[in-house]
Amino acid sequence: MKLVWRPEALADRDRIMDRIGQDNPDAAADLDEMFESKGEIARQRPTLYRKGRVLGTREIVAAANYVIVYAIKKDRVEVLRVMHARRQWP
Repeated sequence: MKLVWRPEALADRDRIMDRIGQDNPDAAADLDEMFESKGEIARQRPTLYRKGRVLGTREIVAAANYVIVYAIKKDRVEVLRVMHARRQWP
């Protein structure tokens, strides 16, 4: 199974990295590596993480403050969004 980051999820990551990177570039790089690592774990074990609030999705809590939302498709794991945990979703 392959891992696909949707454009919206990549834009979310960019915004998060820009915001955190202004004050702490090292923390931003570490967080981005964590996002990548969590995505890879989801690719290897798609059902490991909890069912999402939106039907057909799953959610990964990353670094306590961020949630990675993904969907399991026939041939891939598709990362839909990356957002702050306080953000209302959906």
